[in-house]
Amino acid sequence: MAPLITREQALRLGEVEDRAEIAALVERAWSVRRERFGDSTDMCSLVNAKSGGCAEDCGFCAQSKYAEAQTPMHAMMDPEQILEHARAAQAAGAHRFCIVSQGQGLSQRDFEKVLEGARRVAQHTNLKRCVSVGHLSARRARALADAGVQRVHHNVETAASYYPEVSTTVRYEGRLRTVAAVREAGLETCVGGILNLGETRAQRVEMAFELAALDPTSVPINLLNPRPGTKFGDRELMDPWEVVKWIAIFRLILPDALFRLCGGRVENLGELQATAVKAGLNGVMMGNFLTTLGNTPEEDRAMFEELGLNVARQPDNGSNPRPDNRSGRLAGKTPDLVSAALAQPEPEPDPTPLPVRLWDPSKQLRFAAKRSVPPRPDGAANRGSIPSPPGLVGS
Repeated sequence: MAPLITREQALRLGEVEDRAEIAALVERAWSVRRERFGDSTDMCSLVNAKSGGCAEDCGFCAQSKYAEAQTPMHAMMDPEQILEHARAAQAAGAHRFCIVSQGQGLSQRDFEKVLEGARRVAQHTNLKRCVSVGHLSARRARALADAGVQRVHHNVETAASYYPEVSTTVRYEGRLRTVAAVREAGLETCVGGILNLGETRAQRVEMAFELAALDPTSVPINLLNPRPGTKFGDRELMDPWEVVKWIAIFRLILPDALFRLCGGRVENLGELQATAVKAGLNGVMMGNFLTTLGNTPEEDRAMFEELGLNVARQPDNGSNPRPDNRSGRLAGKTPDLVSAALAQPEPEPDPTPLPVRLWDPSKQLRFAAKRSVPPRPDGAANRGSIPSPPGLVGS
């Protein structure tokens, strides 16, 4: 669907600072969200399946080899580990599960682990399957589709005009090629970006209209959580009312997209997280993020329920009333193993229950100091006071 406001109107709204006017904008966006999606929600969870040692220079990311930040490290998880985290996500109330890796391309061995992990998640859970694995060829995108993946996440990160400030080793055009390959394979697209990288308000509008032209099924909005030792490590957090305003503007520009708020929401929004939901969100990334902690799943569910929204699993896992598989390729649904299990007679207590853990970067990442950091390709300095190593070890 076409944007509900023009670029000129969006630019004017972007300059609004009066809280009463922002509150009125939130109500307008809330009406649009309710009109298109009713009380349904679309809650995600992720696992950082491979972390650290990234060869790219993205200025916001502690995993980059060019960042002086402590590097969170672990090799690609085995498929059974991926499944364990998916089961935990389902138990926490997530509707979909995303397998995430660092970098812009996986080795064939690591890619096969992602494929097998997706197959196991499809077989043993009732979760929608998503991946975020960097650049993809059409061949690899088709392999993901054959393995049961339904959506691929690949952000543009920011407006095209500001992108050279964000990364010089990952081309903006390459990101668009990956989105095209994903669509060619019949998969849904999940494309968003990060606010507060130093872009202007006009460039935020630019990014929103660029996303509208791509017409992704899902749009994740991240808010910079500055990582000391990265290019953007000394930036101030966004004003929470400014965040709320931009979520509402994005909703009016992309009225039919499934919006979710992801990294940085706790730090930037604080007590206004529920107001951000009213500004047009379908869901959030539940639990923790790649290398930082978030709300508990219980807090996230309560935040949506207090607004009269339904966080229970629904037909098509939370995107009712508009199915999220626009192509029709994903007709049908995976077996509801949870309901089937609840219908069975209660078994005797298991003396050795399966340990199920939500992804927890504070316990499941090993942080390593870099022995040497090459200069950034763009010549920029890394900023922010670099903390001492946290001493966390993986499990």
